Amino acid sequence: MPLAETTLVEAINQGLRRLLRERPEVVLFGEDIGAFGGAFKATLGLQQEFGEARVFDTPICESAIFGAAIGMATQGLRPIVELQFVDFGMTAVHQLLNNAGTMHYRTGVAVPMTVRAPCGGGICGGPFHSEELEAFFCHMPGVKVVYPAFPADARALLVSAALDPNPVIFLENKYLYRHVKEWLPADWEPIPLGVAQVCRPGSDAVVLTYGAMVHEALRAAEQVEQEGAGTVMVLDLRTLKPLDADAVLAAVAATNRVLIVHEGWRTGGFGAELAALVAERAFHLLDAPVVRLTAPDVPVPFAPELERAYRPGADTIHAALLELLDY
Repeated sequence: MPLAETTLVEAINQGLRRLLRERPEVVLFGEDIGAFGGAFKATLGLQQEFGEARVFDTPICESAIFGAAIGMATQGLRPIVELQFVDFGMTAVHQLLNNAGTMHYRTGVAVPMTVRAPCGGGICGGPFHSEELEAFFCHMPGVKVVYPAFPADARALLVSAALDPNPVIFLENKYLYRHVKEWLPADWEPIPLGVAQVCRPGSDAVVLTYGAMVHEALRAAEQVEQEGAGTVMVLDLRTLKPLDADAVLAAVAATNRVLIVHEGWRTGGFGAELAALVAERAFHLLDAPVVRLTAPDVPVPFAPELERAYRPGADTIHAALLELLDY
């Protein structure tokens, strides 16, 4: 089976291309996604291949983009919309929370729409182009949230998201777009939503994480093992809602120590939900308190040195793991 070295953004493009080829009800739209190929080039070449009727640009109005997607989804189409940055989606919260998220509950009508949302830091984008808002979206009833860390997962989960009957927020970490590569086969199948993946085995502690922090955790876990301090499992959640609670609890049972890492803000962050799950259902298995390592409750800084200090990294994860293992 032929393999090709593929970046995460190229894998997303492959997922979109497959959907457009196989599902005539799929349409793509957003700001500058047509001839320009999107702000990060995730849709490059798709308008040329599939035409302006299926891949088209929109005005700069996220509320209108979401509203149009909701209407299309209720009428038999499967719209996939792109936000240039997840931060901009906050101008369309009403459409997502009160319209898309409640439509099936109120009317019985499915809303199979997918919102692709570039997010996260690492590119010095500052406070309006770098936010992590996954906890905000997870709080919305009726909305699913997916956050892949690897190219193979990105293209496979994107197909599953588009074919799901519910609104799905598909988060794409911008730093990973071209910093992570995998050798991928030309033939592949979708991955079901709601299934976590053990990226690294271990028996002394587990890191529960997702997105860019998966790669930072893998580096930290490798360093911990090289130093002889223990073996650390890394569990990539992949889908935050629905959460693979069984995988989380199995990881806790296998390791008895838990470090939760995410790039988003600490207060009310998704890590608090994970910590609550572990406390409620696996407290008796713990050999140490659950630890959270997150961004502080401040806006994302512009300056490179401040942004590096703001985001958890392999070094801070390593230090947190050593402290947890020594408890």
